[in-house]
Amino acid sequence: MLVLSPLSVHPDAQAGGVGSALVRHSLEVVRDRPEPLVFLEGSPRYYPRFGFAPGAAGGFTAPSTRIPGPAFQYVALPPYRPWMTGAPGLPRRVLGPRLRRAP
Repeated sequence: MLVLSPLSVHPDAQAGGVGSALVRHSLEVVRDRPEPLVFLEGSPRYYPRFGFAPGAAGGFTAPSTRIPGPAFQYVALPPYRPWMTGAPGLPRRVLGPRLRRAP
């Protein structure tokens, strides 16, 4: 499993195709890898053009409740098999630091 987020383009360079080129190149590079899926947290209006679909539609649940449902997306790579569902386990460095209780 791979994660393609966060991904951003400086506001001065937006609307010039840089973000699209980054996503397309990233997906092209990982097509020959053994991982079956690429997940991301991002705009549900932007990423479907690259083949991303809502995680829930593929039987996946977000690894954190802080990720809004529509933003949790995936794209299947050649090694993907339909039985591969559930919640991806992401390392803490991806999910962010653990919240601490106030004293």
